[in-house]
Amino acid sequence: MPVHWEVDLQQKLVTVVAEGDVTRAEVEAYLEAIGQAGLYGYSKLFDGKRAATHMTSEEILSLGARMRALHAEGHQMGALAAVVPEGQVEAVSRVLGMLAAADRPMRVFRQIGPARKWIRSLPG
Repeated sequence: MPVHWEVDLQQKLVTVVAEGDVTRAEVEAYLEAIGQAGLYGYSKLFDGKRAATHMTSEEILSLGARMRALHAEGHQMGALAAVVPEGQVEAVSRVLGMLAAADRPMRVFRQIGPARKWIRSLPG
């Protein structure tokens, strides 16, 4: 499975690793799983450095709308540090811009080290 994650209960951190071609169904399964586990409020460290996607613009917009709906429903969202390949920083930044309605810190990184350092520096 191209998307897998682990949860650090002590640090309230979900580390997500995506590799290969990530589909909409896999992202939706991840969102469903963390929702059922009550982890929306945990910080997320997303490592997509070795990931790609062939999702259409409509699929990406649909996922963005789903995440915005979660925010609108009052779900508290934890900080997000996203690590993406060099060529995707701008596109991912635009997608995160769609999610800016969330009252949470979000940043895009090119390397996992600075992302991990940033997410761990935030108040818990």
